[in-house]
Amino acid sequence: MTTHATTSRENWLEARRDLLAAEKDLTRRGDEVARLRRQLPWVRIDKTYVFDSPGGKVSLADLFAGRRQLLVQHFMLAPGWEEGCKSCSYMADHNDGMLVHLAQRGVSFVAVSRAPLAEIERFRRRMGWQFEWVSSFGSDFNYDFKVSFTPEEIASGKIDYNFGKWSLTGEEWPGISVFCKDEAGGVFHTYSTYGRGVEAMMGTYRMLDLMPKGRDEPEGGMAWVRHHDRYGPDAAKAASCCGGRG
Repeated sequence: MTTHATTSRENWLEARRDLLAAEKDLTRRGDEVARLRRQLPWVRIDKTYVFDSPGGKVSLADLFAGRRQLLVQHFMLAPGWEEGCKSCSYMADHNDGMLVHLAQRGVSFVAVSRAPLAEIERFRRRMGWQFEWVSSFGSDFNYDFKVSFTPEEIASGKIDYNFGKWSLTGEEWPGISVFCKDEAGGVFHTYSTYGRGVEAMMGTYRMLDLMPKGRDEPEGGMAWVRHHDRYGPDAAKAASCCGGRG
């Protein structure tokens, strides 16, 4: 870790109060963006989507599990892949702990991937996750919500991702989508986010942002992330403030 400026406790408190003002401004701005997000108009889902779940075939409405709100992680796991995307897996490592709290606010959670259910279940067992995870194999769901792309779209050199044309083509990309069910049982799409927007579900990043070295991603992006069963036994020590390289 590189040498950093030091000071007295009094000077630190003065600098910390200046930072607090910026943090409070960010919090207030975040509250305002959340309010604007809630004001987005909704789109009724008239198309029928059917998913494969461990309990059998289920509809999009079934995924609400009796609640009125549904949070979907678009998990990058395509048919034939040996394992899920490591960044989506890093994201998914945060899911199980929040399920009980989301349920208390009327929110159900599900991950959706295009891989067949047997391939999903094989990887889920390896990772030890408990959250609901279904397969959209054979449906248009992933394509309609702009997280999976056809060979023709990829060959064009640009895909329609993150509300614009994206030159980093590939068959799968991450996302989060939100749905709501009204009293009559109608299902509506209320929100989606892609790209760095999915960091909303990556609580580890929030903690790293508090640390002296921050995210420490000199290689760019999430190059450091591994599936949680592939970190070396000394990873924590190697990345520590005192033991790690600056």
